[in-house]
Amino acid sequence: MDRFSCMQVFVKAVELGSISAAAVELDLSSQVAGKHIRFLEQALEIKLLNRTTRQQSLTDAGRIYYEKAKHILAEMEEAEVFLAETRSTPRGKLRISAPVTFGNHALAPAITEFLKRYPEVSVELNLSNRKIDLVEEGYDIIFRSGELQDSGLLSRGLAPYKLVLCASPEYIRNSPLLETPDNLKHHECLVFTHSILRTQWSFKGPDGISSALITGRFWTNSGEALRAAAIAGQGLLLQPYELVADDLASGRLIRVLNEYEPVVGSLHILYSRDRRMTPKLKSFIDFIVLKFGI
Repeated sequence: MDRFSCMQVFVKAVELGSISAAAVELDLSSQVAGKHIRFLEQALEIKLLNRTTRQQSLTDAGRIYYEKAKHILAEMEEAEVFLAETRSTPRGKLRISAPVTFGNHALAPAITEFLKRYPEVSVELNLSNRKIDLVEEGYDIIFRSGELQDSGLLSRGLAPYKLVLCASPEYIRNSPLLETPDNLKHHECLVFTHSILRTQWSFKGPDGISSALITGRFWTNSGEALRAAAIAGQGLLLQPYELVADDLASGRLIRVLNEYEPVVGSLHILYSRDRRMTPKLKSFIDFIVLKFGI
């Protein structure tokens, strides 16, 4: 006989108080249910139930085995439900959080493509530059830029966040010479307060990695606000390529320090290790890794 079927009959008999009740529940005859119990006891070489014509009780060994068997059967049921879900169509709502600039200019267009591919999924996207607590705030997925701290979350690395140093033609005409990162100390820099970019900018150039302390009179946590200030000629802008791509193409902004590539920030997608990998979650992670993966 199948050991797991015998285990199921035994657990039901304990929970319902009799072998005959377990037989009814499992659509078996009382004789067949009794054979399952006897086979289990013979296989284990130990008595699990004390049985009389009127009542049954667990032996000490039976009580221990019942707790273990109940746990095993629950795990099996959960695994079967999980497999059934993975075969099903992605559906339901995903709550997602992402940094503002990346969310507006890169993630939002990708999400519309994802929604067309999976019409039974909906997405609630929250854009914020503050550090989000995925578990406490009830998100399925968060995107996080910069170095990761040990958060207990699972992570998938995405392609590095490409940054561009640029300024308006007006600013370039009226400002000191800018040939190396060291020259930045003589320039008005537009300061993004969300990350390490608020104090220093780093570049990879002919002589390796170099960092420069920056100063400026306009500070904000909004890349969009800094972009507007840069177009107006207020100073140098260091922001993601997606934010300024149209401005570079039109000439409103011009890339500077072309021999020095800004050191890019890392980008990760994070999700809870305790959250079941439902079809909607798996399909979104797979889509994002394909879209923004390394």
